Amino acid sequence: MNAQRIMKMRERLQALAPLALDVIDESDKHRGHAGARDGRGHFRVRIQSARFDDLKPLARHRLVYDAMGTMMQTDIHALAIEARGTKEDVA
Repeated sequence: MNAQRIMKMRERLQALAPLALDVIDESDKHRGHAGARDGRGHFRVRIQSARFDDLKPLARHRLVYDAMGTMMQTDIHALAIEARGTKEDVA
């Protein structure tokens, strides 16, 4: 099921025209966690995009959350975001 979620997340993040994109399922690290009981997952997004140039981290995160849309209520319990502009190295 999380493979489908990752695919859907990657599709939604295309709205940010990423130069680099990784979506990592970290749900296994959170087994037994209260937030994991409802079936939603824990994910990490590493993304680089010109859309992030000259934006502060909070604004970058808002763009990612906007791209995720309703998935934040239906599929994603926790989302760690590493958002970089074009002049920044991607980890």
